[in-house]
Amino acid sequence: MSPSFISPSRRLRRTPFSPGVEAAGVKAYTVYNHMLLPTMFRSIEEDYHHLKSAVQVWDVACERQVEIRGPDAGRLVQMLTPRDLRSMRPGQCYYVPMVDETGGMLNDPVAVKIAEDRFWISIADSDLMIWIKGIVWGLRLDVLVDEPDVSPLAVQGPRSDDLMAAVFGDRVRDIRFFRFDWFEFQGVPLLIARSGYSRQGGFEIYVEGTHLGMPLWNALMEAGKDLDVHAGCPNLIERIEGGLLSYGNDMTRENTPHECGLGRFCNTMTAIGCVGRDALLRVSQEGPVRQIRALEIDGPAVPPCTEIWAISDERGRSVGRVTSAAWSPDFNTNAAIGMVKLTHWDPDTRVFVHAPDSVREATVRESFFA
Repeated sequence: MSPSFISPSRRLRRTPFSPGVEAAGVKAYTVYNHMLLPTMFRSIEEDYHHLKSAVQVWDVACERQVEIRGPDAGRLVQMLTPRDLRSMRPGQCYYVPMVDETGGMLNDPVAVKIAEDRFWISIADSDLMIWIKGIVWGLRLDVLVDEPDVSPLAVQGPRSDDLMAAVFGDRVRDIRFFRFDWFEFQGVPLLIARSGYSRQGGFEIYVEGTHLGMPLWNALMEAGKDLDVHAGCPNLIERIEGGLLSYGNDMTRENTPHECGLGRFCNTMTAIGCVGRDALLRVSQEGPVRQIRALEIDGPAVPPCTEIWAISDERGRSVGRVTSAAWSPDFNTNAAIGMVKLTHWDPDTRVFVHAPDSVREATVRESFFA
């Protein structure tokens, strides 16, 4: 089969870092929040090994921001999530599952609290702003909701602290996990958070406007020459090993946070005002009947998981589905993420995964691989 290509258009937006991504030899993209997101540079396995050993610079401008500011900003953000935000202070980042009135997942963003009356919601791949604007209009809340011209650039990998310190100074090392601070680059203040979509550690730099995009990209690449810096991107294998869920792949509006293993981020008794609170109270009391689990699939490397794979028991009854899977070179097995029924989610339970090439035996794991 010949390769397919993405046709450019004004609807498919480039980013402030696109020239750097292209010069680095990007080999594949996906579309994420109506923007280009690189998915591979050398190969998925080469990118994977490098991410785990050195440092990479990622164009994740597709993590669009929904800015919420005004007197009712705190009230509105609390309406969107079952996580209790009363203790959240400016300078903190919270992972916040966002739900509809049925408790179904609409997004799983990071909320960045800039001030008491101002938040950036760094969203996964869905048009969350439309939902938020509907709530604002319906309740006549005193807030402004917009998409600011902010493009995150991630620095990820075990040598990320050294690279960031080379560009922003040693003070950047003091940022705690899921906290942020302000640093100057070419006289412009940039918000830098210790966060990112990998288990290797790192930072996300929130770049306002477009004029600093390539100067910052080039500064990081120049400073990282001795650190073996490369252009990179969220890596399929590494995220599956680490159990990092992908909205739209591993979870959708059909799933509650409890089904996604995110119950620890739901304070349904105290998150007063959340639109899905009543529905999630029932789920938290009764417990989910299916939940995300790590699986280890037997046999050689599985083919790409581009569609849902059924999971059955020994009698052929449906007990779940695999939503992400890949061969893990470090663990020498197929790692997978699946939604598994209560009857079969206990660790060491043997099940059957209906992959495109064959029916494979698999084992439900107690935890993910990393």
